[in-house]
Amino acid sequence: MSGKGYSVKAIVAMCSGRGIGKSGNLPWRLRKELSHFAKLTTTVEQEGKKNAVIMGHNTWKSIPEKFRPLPKRINVVLSRSVKDLGDNVIVCASLQEALGVLGETPLKNDVESVWVIGGSSVYAEAMSMCDAIYLTEVLKEYECDTFLPELPAGFKETNDDPNVCYDVQEEAGVQYQYKVFKK
Repeated sequence: MSGKGYSVKAIVAMCSGRGIGKSGNLPWRLRKELSHFAKLTTTVEQEGKKNAVIMGHNTWKSIPEKFRPLPKRINVVLSRSVKDLGDNVIVCASLQEALGVLGETPLKNDVESVWVIGGSSVYAEAMSMCDAIYLTEVLKEYECDTFLPELPAGFKETNDDPNVCYDVQEEAGVQYQYKVFKK
């Protein structure tokens, strides 16, 4: 838990070559995995609170317009050039600014967890600040142009989150497995 009163977590799906994206999209179509993402990033333990999702501008653009902003979450987009993305979206110039805004009034009493959801440069900056990293390991190689950096030292794989099924899953002929790493 950070000093701001919320925990910071990253959530990401990557293929066996550490790829996380291709041409601004996910290289795979796994509906159940997307449902897992939605469940984890919306579930709160304290009534009246919400989770926040922090993403880079390219990740924001990769979400189909009809699903933006992501519902039931406080959406924060990092961009140094775009200043406004409409109602219900907070735009910040940096990750530090975003974490600061979420830790200040009026939001500090509303936020339970902050989920970093991409892209690659946001993960690279945020991972050392995370309390946990929720990783979907897609057990197949895909052609990708965006990759997940190595996890920082100090993270250990656990299987203690009751919201995660740790067995190998299969969908559309693709196997994948959920993993959780905590400090």
